[in-house]
Amino acid sequence: MDKTDRNILRELQEDTTPSLAELAEKVSLSPTPCWKRIKRLEAEGYITGRVALVNPAKVGLGVSVFVHIKTRHHNSEWLESFGKAVSSYPEIAECYRMSGEYDYLLRVVVKDIESFDQFYKELVNKVDGLTDVTSSFAMEQMKYTTALPL
Repeated sequence: MDKTDRNILRELQEDTTPSLAELAEKVSLSPTPCWKRIKRLEAEGYITGRVALVNPAKVGLGVSVFVHIKTRHHNSEWLESFGKAVSSYPEIAECYRMSGEYDYLLRVVVKDIESFDQFYKELVNKVDGLTDVTSSFAMEQMKYTTALPL
């Protein structure tokens, strides 16, 4: 990956809607070499998808909840089962296995506190072995980006 590849990635992280000709001009290439670089970056796994970012509040999902989870299970069978359970909930936008005090961190997006309560009750009844589930509601989003610092 060279400087031009990084410039292409930087531009695409900000906006994928410009035409190939516009993108090529921004990164000082002609369209065909720019297109070939994009295709190579996709093939090599640098670009994993192209999506539209949706405003959660506009679609009625304005509440973000960070859920810290402790479990008494740490074997691969439980981890696989937990992964399947997490994947089955569309409300779970992100899930991380953590070091430190808690084993897992979830970011859950819901309409309101009542919706989160329903989600919470279902999760703790569905997933065996949870010993501590602590939730924090985001009061204000101070920064959010999907762009990596290239």
